[in-house]
Amino acid sequence: MSADATTAQRSAGPAGPGTDADLARGIAEGDETALATVYRRWSPLVHTLARRSLGDPREAEDVTQQVFLAVWRGGRGFRPDRGTLAGWLVGITRRKIADALSARTRRTEVLGVAGALLALSDEGRVRPEAVLDRVLVRHELSKLPPPQREVLHLAFYEDLTQTQIAQRTGWPLGTVKSHARRGLHQLRRCLPSPAEV
Repeated sequence: MSADATTAQRSAGPAGPGTDADLARGIAEGDETALATVYRRWSPLVHTLARRSLGDPREAEDVTQQVFLAVWRGGRGFRPDRGTLAGWLVGITRRKIADALSARTRRTEVLGVAGALLALSDEGRVRPEAVLDRVLVRHELSKLPPPQREVLHLAFYEDLTQTQIAQRTGWPLGTVKSHARRGLHQLRRCLPSPAEV
């Protein structure tokens, strides 16, 4: 058992009745009282772990909420034979902290790219909105599967036709068209429409 899980188990105290298995079963059955008991017992530990790792109280609050939302949604995932409820919560907390750190890194990268493009745009008189659009498109393109990303990159940035892309990649034309269609569909779902901006 990890030191965090041991601390959590000690902090359980008299905040509410029930063993780990009883509480997990209650959560899996949709019992809000069981979730409230788990929250009272372990939210201080979850918040402390998040705050120490992230150094930001607001991010720590977000992570704490995400952890207990994950507990509520995934209560069936707890297996008493594999460890304590406290250990399970610490594991979820660590994953959510890692997610928050990854999101922070992505935000920093996007802001860095946007800042660099905005600096360049002052010289070339490019509209800031166009720069932001390019940053958003690049970011969403980077999340596509490699074949879709390659097809759309060749189409958008190298101005190749689908036939030329097929020749360059060695893929059948139908495959290129399929990758382009799926990639564009994914971009449409992820990028805001002009009306939303």
